[in-house]
Amino acid sequence: MKQEMTGAKMVVQALKDQGVDTVFGYPGGAVLPIYDEIFLQNDIRHILVRHEQGAVHAAEGYARSTGKPGVCLVTSGPGATNAVTGITDALMDSIPIVVLTGQVPTFMIGSDAFQEADTVGITRPCTKHNWLVKDTDRLSGIIHEAFHVATSGRPGPVLVDIPKDVQFASGTYTAPRPSKSHYQPQLKGDLEEITELVAAIETAKRPVFYTGGGVINSGPAASQLLRELVDATGIPITSTLMGLGAYPASGPNWLGMLGMHGLYEANMAMHGCDLMINVGARFDDRITGRIDAFSPKSLKAHIDIDPSSINKVIRVDIPIVGDVAHVLEDVLKVWKSRGRKINGAALKDWHAKIDTWREVNCLSFTDSKTSIKPQYALQRLEALTRDHDRYVCTEVGQHQMWAAQFLTFEDPNRWMTSGGLGTMGYGFPASIGVQMAHPAALVINVAGEASWLMNMQELGTAAQYRLPVKQFILNNERLGMVRQWQELLHGERYSHSWSEALPDFVKLAEAFGAKGIVCSDPADLDDAIMEMIEHDGPVIFDCLVEKHENCFPMIPSGKAHNEMLLGEAETQGVIDSKGSVLV
Repeated sequence: MKQEMTGAKMVVQALKDQGVDTVFGYPGGAVLPIYDEIFLQNDIRHILVRHEQGAVHAAEGYARSTGKPGVCLVTSGPGATNAVTGITDALMDSIPIVVLTGQVPTFMIGSDAFQEADTVGITRPCTKHNWLVKDTDRLSGIIHEAFHVATSGRPGPVLVDIPKDVQFASGTYTAPRPSKSHYQPQLKGDLEEITELVAAIETAKRPVFYTGGGVINSGPAASQLLRELVDATGIPITSTLMGLGAYPASGPNWLGMLGMHGLYEANMAMHGCDLMINVGARFDDRITGRIDAFSPKSLKAHIDIDPSSINKVIRVDIPIVGDVAHVLEDVLKVWKSRGRKINGAALKDWHAKIDTWREVNCLSFTDSKTSIKPQYALQRLEALTRDHDRYVCTEVGQHQMWAAQFLTFEDPNRWMTSGGLGTMGYGFPASIGVQMAHPAALVINVAGEASWLMNMQELGTAAQYRLPVKQFILNNERLGMVRQWQELLHGERYSHSWSEALPDFVKLAEAFGAKGIVCSDPADLDDAIMEMIEHDGPVIFDCLVEKHENCFPMIPSGKAHNEMLLGEAETQGVIDSKGSVLV
């Protein structure tokens, strides 16, 4: 039924009709009519962040942990421009968010009015699609279309820019009609290509599944189908940073994470495989290393809903455009109908070879009785939290890679990190979004002190809404990854990679009404972590770790997967194509 209402009321009604229960935002003059309508209702919770970048990252955390689109609301001008980093982050990692921005009245657009910016122009390169709404009658339909575009196909951020006079004016509200949308991505894969992939699976001697965030974005069914296919065929599986949890870390065929700081056995398997099946990943440069040396002797298949991702970076032999869940369902059907065949003897030898790579123990490190090694801190965090209903966010840097290496994930949507854009300051507001979506869960943000300070103001948000988010800061008083690259690649010239003015994190926590904990002794670490877990409010845990620890394994920039630096592992050195160490 069509209804007459103001544009501002349309916004709130459209959000309700789209099933939105939480909006992260920050008010300003150009969105005050919408905020007035938010005040007049109780169905949608509004979370007042302390910075618009925080609003978008919180919406990302909400979206990634629930599978539903995240929503944020910001004002015109600086409100919109402050949101750009988060929007770009969501685009790079395919996170479905709907960003609503205020705009100056239509008759003032182009006049350099107060807090005017060309929001549509600025955000065109970093959204899936954006709209400037000049007609109130079109507003509700555009918002419904925005949700459809954000969540269909390859997910991503969309933006609706709403001038203030459009919010005040009355128009006709229309209910959601997604079937009317012109945007209808292809879901079913080509059966001929799927059959070709199954035939390759039947004969492959050294196959590998290479999975990415697209599996998680496709929904729970995709992860279940992936698990069924991997366990039925016995094919080893690795994952990008974004795909952790789609296949359980305890699974018998799990190789660990792939890529620049991935596990030795995962990278060596990728280098040595004869069939590489890419499921929902985009051949990111942190995964491929040197393009001409990437998985050089393999037949390559790529399953992706985004046709522009196929053959964009790596040319493949079997391209399959379609939704991961639909394609995996058909792969399983075809494989079963053809007799569930695999090359059993060769696959047994392949697993035996992988087991020899596992023996390298690439995550080994020299422990200390006097200082906390960051790897040890995460080992203890994993041991003491793995049995909880746990969600993990991270900031960006060494701590992020250590978290991916030492924390384990049995289910999708439990791991929130900034992958493609590598946004320092992502994790804290993302953890707020996750906690809002899962109020009873244990939500931990693994951080470095430098990244955490980039959006530290959101401690006010956590305190105001009594969100028990745990900020686990691995404090090495350094920009750890920058310092590591300077040591290894820039002649140990440590140009501006440390801060001489860090805060007392315990006092900082207390200033916001939160709890602060500091720990520097490995003998006290377990008790301190338990104190953090058991506290019923927000916590800043200042874990003082070894200052100059490097994150290994590491594929140096421009090198192939079989040229890994292993650091402190017994086999320290560079690995050649035969798995031998060059000391």
